[in-house]
Formats: sequence, structure tokens, C-alpha cells
Amino acid sequence: MPSFDVISKVNQQELTNAISNCNREISTRFDFKGLHIVIEANQKENTITVVAPDDLKLKQVNDLLKGHLVKRKIDPRIFDIQTAVEASGSSKRQIIKIKEGISQEAAKKIIAEIKKTKIKVQVKIQGDELRADGKKKDDLQEVMQFIKNIDIGQPVEFTNFRD
Repeated sequence: MPSFDVISKVNQQELTNAISNCNREISTRFDFKGLHIVIEANQKENTITVVAPDDLKLKQVNDLLKGHLVKRKIDPRIFDIQTAVEASGSSKRQIIKIKEGISQEAAKKIIAEIKKTKIKVQVKIQGDELRADGKKKDDLQEVMQFIKNIDIGQPVEFTNFRD
């Protein structure tokens, strides 16, 4: 019976490369010269910490980081940007959480939308991913296209397509 998995994962190496490129660009840009701006990734907690002197520079650094993510083919919807808080030395600190895995609410939304289409497939929640089974390969491909069009606020990928 054909099946595939729906997942939402981030390529950590590409994320690290995007952050490194962003730090390199910040060190060479004239408008950031002499300012204490830091971007650090914490892979254990799946977060990125951005420190900048004020809100304007913080926004500029976030936009720069998103641009580098797009260049590395990482969807910027993986970011859950928290509000900025005061840090030492009158600077601002912002923590960006990285969304990985499909949440229960998003999974239920996907399943409900697929059931409305009346396509003959079974979709099951398996932890933070989904598994779709069907009798026809064409039905599964149709479901893949349908899932791509559903907006759950984060990118999804399809793996383990078995015929």
C-alpha cells in the first residue's frame, strides 16, 4: 500500500551557514560599524538569540537574517519571533524560536481539510509528523499537492514515499 510522511524539519547545517554569513555581513557593513550586534544559535534549545543596540537595528538584523535564510533555501516561516527585552548596556535582546515538527493543532487542521476533499486516503498523526496511506499512488500525489496549499504557518516536506 503506497504511503508517505509529512514532516517539518530544519537543516541545521544550512541554518548555521546562514547565521555565519549574516554575522560576516554585519561585521563588514558600514551602518553597523562599532555597534555590539550578536547573532548566536543554540541547537540544544532550538533558538537563535539576537542582541542589538535598539529596536531599529534589531529589525534590520532580523531582515538580514531572513534574507540569508532564503538564499540558503530555508523558509523563514520556521521562526517564532519573541518580543524584544532589555539587555545589559541599554541594548535589546530578542529570542527567536525555531519551529520543528508539526503541532497537534496543525496536524488536525491538515487531516480535517483532507477529509473534506473526499480523497480516499488515511492520514494518521505519529508524534510530530503525519503518515498518509492510500490504495492509489495518484491519490497520494493529489494529497501532496493539496497539503502544499494548506497554510499552517510553517513549511512541510514529504519523505518516505513508498509505492
